[in-house]
Amino acid sequence: MTKSVITSHIFKEEQLSLEEINFIQSKFESISVDKGDIVLRMHDRVTHQFYVIDGCLRTFFIDVAGKEHTLQFAVKDWWISDYTAYFEQKEALLTIECIQPAKLYKIYKEDIEEIYQTIPKIETHFRKKLEKSFSSFQNRILGNLSKPAKERYIDFMRAYPDINAKIKNYHIASYLGITTESLSRIRKEIAS
Repeated sequence: MTKSVITSHIFKEEQLSLEEINFIQSKFESISVDKGDIVLRMHDRVTHQFYVIDGCLRTFFIDVAGKEHTLQFAVKDWWISDYTAYFEQKEALLTIECIQPAKLYKIYKEDIEEIYQTIPKIETHFRKKLEKSFSSFQNRILGNLSKPAKERYIDFMRAYPDINAKIKNYHIASYLGITTESLSRIRKEIAS
């Protein structure tokens, strides 16, 4: 990983010294994943999270009937993990699949904790990211409970403007909690 990735992507809002950059850099692992690769499986022990440099991943849950429910897509400049399992140090309830070839940076929980201790402004950085993510998830839950499918699709398009044409319809439908047929109907309505 180059210093520019740390300063221009992951922590672009922070002023970091060369020593801080080098320390942070030593904690991240660069990985490349192909379409279809699973980077986290349900029941795995969750010890890390991923930062997306490029590509697209999705987090999904499989219910007792075997149906997939997509909870999140992660695209450039997003973080992804099974955060309930990550924070509680439990087995994953979710699976993370690469749906477009991706370049990721992986960091283990103990390494991020060491960064927090050494560079407190990074802990503040992550707290702010977490607050924003929590707010987004809460808004999504409220939207799923109260908005019609067409409005949920419009919200999806705003949140993920660059991936709509690049991912499979059933992934989008799963994220919206609708069938692929309903998704097609909604797209036709919007197009006309």
